[in-house]
Amino acid sequence: MFDFDATLPVMALQFLLLAALLNVIFYKPLTKALDDRENYIRTNNLEAKERLAKAERLTKDYELQLADARRQAQSVVAQAQAEAQKITAEKVAEAEKEAQAQREQVAQEIDQQKQEALRSLEQQVDALSRQILDKLLEPTY
Repeated sequence: MFDFDATLPVMALQFLLLAALLNVIFYKPLTKALDDRENYIRTNNLEAKERLAKAERLTKDYELQLADARRQAQSVVAQAQAEAQKITAEKVAEAEKEAQAQREQVAQEIDQQKQEALRSLEQQVDALSRQILDKLLEPTY
């Protein structure tokens, strides 16, 4: 059926040489390229995961800082409002004191003018009373 002469070992030798040649020329470089690409993808994937984790940490840090800054801003605003209310209350109290002092001063001036007017009227009444008495007591001849 089969002839086992020299062609079978030569064909086997050719096949082995072709397989070795393809391995050296084609398969090893292709396998190396695929391995390099796999390493490149794995490295980039790990770097991307690290960058993502770092970005998430930075985001959390910034959110904490933002929340802290907002709390501080609210505190500053509350302090400013309290201080403004305090200053306003002091100014109002000072204005009320000044108004009260002016009212008292005006009241004193009015009392003083009233006293002067009363004295003046008393003098005029005394003068008119004397004139009336003088006229009444004048001898009529």
